[in-house]
Amino acid sequence: MAKTASSAGIVCGDSYQKNSETVARALQRAAALGLPRLDAQLLLLHALGHAGQDRAWLIAHDGDCLQPAQLAAYLGLCARRAAGEPVAYIVGEKEFFGLPLQVDARVLVPRPDTETLVEWALDVLRGLDAPSVLDLGTGSGAIALAIQSRRPDARVQAVDASADALDVARANAARLGLPVRFLRGSWFDGHMGRHDLIVANPPYVAEGDPHLAALTHEPRMALTAGPDGLGDIRAIVAQAGRHLAPHGWLLLEHGWNQAMEAQQLLLRQGFAAVQSRSDLAGIARCTGGRWPAVK
Repeated sequence: MAKTASSAGIVCGDSYQKNSETVARALQRAAALGLPRLDAQLLLLHALGHAGQDRAWLIAHDGDCLQPAQLAAYLGLCARRAAGEPVAYIVGEKEFFGLPLQVDARVLVPRPDTETLVEWALDVLRGLDAPSVLDLGTGSGAIALAIQSRRPDARVQAVDASADALDVARANAARLGLPVRFLRGSWFDGHMGRHDLIVANPPYVAEGDPHLAALTHEPRMALTAGPDGLGDIRAIVAQAGRHLAPHGWLLLEHGWNQAMEAQQLLLRQGFAAVQSRSDLAGIARCTGGRWPAVK
């Protein structure tokens, strides 16, 4: 059988296949390294120059042979993933709320859990004309950009203490054509004005938490917040009222076991309608409250 070019490299004839690696065999190699199938597929698509949405292509071309350089590149990517590096850093992109965001080790990888916060934010903004929104600790810009994409009329500002993170966020905004205004600062430092909504996904992992061992590739300052993980949430709740319009909302993402503590912090600070929302797994991951009209 003649060999013909394909986007993987070569469609193999029987004699060629004996000395070559097919798409299917390459994925088997990744499985032997302990990689989840989805991770292996995304890395192989990246090595072959395909988008991450093209997983059906791998099924249709599982008998295609890889060129030696493609196989070597793929195995290198698999080794990085096996060492704990997030897939999003390796391929340079992560989809969040339907937006393709460029990410690297300067920012946290956006998590699906955080989409719960965005959905709640959009609920809060429903019925408001040209609302003012402030995103604290924006990182890659995921939350601010997701809100802006669904509410083009909103005036969205986003703050981060890291200049490197803001470089990533600004690049994402420019690539997506979304007019979020980015500012450097630690939470509310130097910030003026009042907002209809303040959202934050602050660091909330306790120092010494054993789960940090699996997060060594991500920026530590964006993960931990004191001995109980609530240090930054306390700081935000304590200051937020001075930056909220009457009836404005503060929405916070937090750890899987921090909902009750977050609710108590909001109640003690004078917030009303305090409540939590759960992610798709049924875990309370976001807590918020409404600032009263008169305080």
